[in-house]
Amino acid sequence: MRDTLSTRCPFLTGEQLAQFETYYAMLVAWNARMNLTAITAPEEVAEKHFADSLLPLAHIPEGARCIDVGTGAGFPGVPILIARPDVKAVLLDSLNKRLTFLQAVLAELGLQARAKLVHARAEDGGRMDALRGGFDVALTRAVAPAAVALEWTIPFLKVGGASLLYKGAKAEEELSDAQHALSVLHARAELVHYDAPWGARYVIAAQKLEKTPKEYPRKAGTAAKKPL
Repeated sequence: MRDTLSTRCPFLTGEQLAQFETYYAMLVAWNARMNLTAITAPEEVAEKHFADSLLPLAHIPEGARCIDVGTGAGFPGVPILIARPDVKAVLLDSLNKRLTFLQAVLAELGLQARAKLVHARAEDGGRMDALRGGFDVALTRAVAPAAVALEWTIPFLKVGGASLLYKGAKAEEELSDAQHALSVLHARAELVHYDAPWGARYVIAAQKLEKTPKEYPRKAGTAAKKPL
């Protein structure tokens, strides 16, 4: 695992690689008793979870405050926290058992000072005064189609902030389908391609241009059933 990750991400230090090794060991151990990931082989985790999470680091400003919406087993938020000591992050998920795992991971890796766990659905979190409009970057990976993920993430951002949506081969189609959502949410987006050895990888990088209308996000479940 370490050799694969160091090859894919040569910028990582020895200490950071050791943190990823610990994260991997905990992921596999906890996965035996709860469903965290279908990918468990060390080389695959190194590429498809860890290195993949780090692809858009250049889009995360120095000292950014980030929110990982639907963090699951901690991707991409925890790898970014490991690789970027300047970043602080909120890891938000609707399942408490995942947050229990992440609490243990953050403690073991010494990341608690820069991370906060929030148990909430994205739509509910986006209406919380403590979270709405407070972040430089929002992150979503393998969560929902772009039009839906934008409604879930844009409300968390400061004006000028960026929502980074991790996508695969259908990214261009998703971006096309999300044009109305971008208009309604006062954002604009570009498609960034990464030549990853493990497959076609893209990030839809959407910048928030104006304050989000107060009616968004809509109540829980609406965006998925009726995308903008």
